[in-house]
Formats: sequence, structure tokens, C-alpha cells
Amino acid sequence: MKAMILAAGLGNRMRPLTNHTPKPLLEVAGKPLIVYHIEKLAKAGFEEIIINIAHLGYMIPEALGDGSKWGIKIRYSDEQEEGALESAGGIVKALPLLGDEPFLVVNGDVWCDYEFDSQFDLKDHLAYLILVDNPEHNTKGDFSLDENGIQNEGEVKYTFSGIGYYSPKLFESLTYGTAPLAPLLRETIILGKVGGKYYNGEWRDIGTPERLADVNSIRA
Repeated sequence: MKAMILAAGLGNRMRPLTNHTPKPLLEVAGKPLIVYHIEKLAKAGFEEIIINIAHLGYMIPEALGDGSKWGIKIRYSDEQEEGALESAGGIVKALPLLGDEPFLVVNGDVWCDYEFDSQFDLKDHLAYLILVDNPEHNTKGDFSLDENGIQNEGEVKYTFSGIGYYSPKLFESLTYGTAPLAPLLRETIILGKVGGKYYNGEWRDIGTPERLADVNSIRA
């Protein structure tokens, strides 16, 4: 199974830190955020990682190289000319690199101890999402979860962690261009084709300088 790290965001909420540094290269305890993902993915058995790049994107290949440092292969999906295509749009552009088999996608700006699974079986699902407790900035949550899988509504709603396993077939209806992921997921949930689970381990969305400082204070 291949993995994709979404790293093309503009990082507007993280300014001024992202004025001269792409968000994935901001550091926690002296190490770029994206490197924590790469190390965990390599340890989990992923041999090839696709990273999409946009804002100051040229700096990411310069920093990471071809992945040989971690014993893996890194390939880049370049969105610098178009600007960030959002999550679904970025995945669609990267599909030729991701291939015909299911793949893992993780947001580059989340901090977590979730163990990625390179042998994950989607079964008959088109997507499988990892849900977490609602943080202060998303108290209403995103999706519900029951014995039948992910639901759009429910008594208890959780936050989508930005970690998901996907079939390439999920994106067949989309054409090249800017596209968010949430509407596609909601449509597929109605079809009963999205599974998921609740994860109660450490997870943080590092979207602002304050949240980055908070994680750094913990890791100091």
C-alpha cells in the first residue's frame, strides 16, 4: 500500500510562521512535522510516499529528497503552478502516482500517535476514516459512527482526523481541478460505502502558531 501526505496547504492560519516556510516543514522539538509522518510510515512498512506540494513547495523536496534517508521512495505531486487544489483535488492529481490499489492519506499538519497500517483491508468500502474526539475549534464534530459505519448525522459526532484509507474508485466521479474532500465523503456515506473507527489516542490539529507552540511545550 502507498501513502500520501497532504502538504500543499497555503498555511494561512499559521502566518507569520508560513510566510517563509511551508507548514509541513515547521518544527516540533527540532524536527519538521512532516518528518514525523515519514518516519512512522516507513516503520509501518510503507515503501512509497506521495507528497503534494504548493505554497513554497520547492522547499519540501529540497529538505526531504527522494526518501532514501528513510529507506523509502518519495514522489512529489506538484501543485505550485495551480495553487493548492484542496484535499480531493490534490488526490485526483496524484492518482497516477498512487496507482490502482487502495492507499492511505494523512494530513501533513496533524500530530498523532495513531499507528498507520500498510496492510489495511478496505473490504467493500470506498473509504475508511479515523475519527477522534472533538477539539476546541471543532466542538460540533464532523461525522457519527455506528455498527454500519460512518454516518453524516447522529447523536454523538466526532472529528475526522485527516487520516483515511481510500479506494481510487472513490474519486472516479471527479475531474482535475480544485475540490474539497468532505462533500465527496458525505455523498459516499449516503451510499453506505464509508467505514471507520474511533481512535482515542493522542491527536492534534496543528493549524495555528498557538497549537504548534502547545505541542512544542509538551515535547520540550
